[in-house]
Amino acid sequence: MLTRKQHELLLFIHERLKETGIPPSFDEMKDALDLASKSGIHRLITALEERGFIRRLANRARALEVLRLPDSIAPGLNAQRKFSPSIIEGSLGRNVAPPRPQPTTADVVAANMISIPVMGRIAAGVPIAAIQNQTHMLNLPPDMIGSGEHYALEVKGDSMIEAGIFDGDTVVIKRGDTANPGEIVVALVDDEEATLKRFRRKGASIALEAANPAYETRIFGPDRVQVQGKLVGLIRRY
Repeated sequence: MLTRKQHELLLFIHERLKETGIPPSFDEMKDALDLASKSGIHRLITALEERGFIRRLANRARALEVLRLPDSIAPGLNAQRKFSPSIIEGSLGRNVAPPRPQPTTADVVAANMISIPVMGRIAAGVPIAAIQNQTHMLNLPPDMIGSGEHYALEVKGDSMIEAGIFDGDTVVIKRGDTANPGEIVVALVDDEEATLKRFRRKGASIALEAANPAYETRIFGPDRVQVQGKLVGLIRRY
């Protein structure tokens, strides 16, 4: 069950997407719900996401997708299908279709693959504006990524070469907003720039550390950096 504010925010996001195709900004949501600060909007969005009503799209600032609406707004959307009995007909007097060929090993492997979206490029160097559009899908074996939500990014730059990540590689990222020191993460800086760096803490600040001595470690206040996910795999084509 949603609170009144959660319900209002979900409707506001849904209506704005219907009208313009673009999610509202945090300031617009704050004003629409008459809240004093954007921190309240962050809490409401997190609650809606945890309850499965919306999804924040990976590596994208100001990008929300409404997954479903409460039954009070859209009744019947989540209702189970009505029972429909199966009917088996005899083959007497009918042309019998030939047996279907048995699936090959390649067919079985392809059927078990998991598709994840490739969300453009990520800077392994000086941060660039995050490319926010899905370009294509990538099929991966399930034992490569495990559980959770994943996406892929094409690497541009050489700042992570000593970690074995080269320009042109494709990195597989598990979506999440937390990381442990030393993990390689996708970091969004000031809601505008995305970069692939090693996550460190310097007191109350966050350090984004390159794996190439030609690049300096960049240090930011904790409110300027959002972790978008951490590295779990790498694909290289020869």
